[in-house]
Amino acid sequence: MIKVAFLTNDLKNIDAHFGSAEYFALYDVSGSGHTLFGVVNVDAQTSDSRVELLQKECVDILYCTDIGAAAAAKVVNGKIFPIKYKDSVSIELELEKLSNMLLTNPPPFIKKIEEERA
Repeated sequence: MIKVAFLTNDLKNIDAHFGSAEYFALYDVSGSGHTLFGVVNVDAQTSDSRVELLQKECVDILYCTDIGAAAAAKVVNGKIFPIKYKDSVSIELELEKLSNMLLTNPPPFIKKIEEERA
């Protein structure tokens, strides 16, 4: 199982920049499905405080529409893998894809996360 944060303004789509997202929608994801375990209303204004929030929730992967280079470096240094989409993407569809990927053929970075969690 991995912990994922979707950066969102509407709680339905990955539609937010790392620095301006209103919410972190937090999910546990495994090959057998996913569970919402929290929604964080992000009032933290600095990238450091946003990374700290994600670390507090033990997030492994974060999805957003954009993230600056300095913020991305802070996220990676916080042992969180950032994934950036150019356009808005449905959280539900991404959860289904991620769950299926975990079940069938996880990429090396996800295998590494799973090994570190074991």
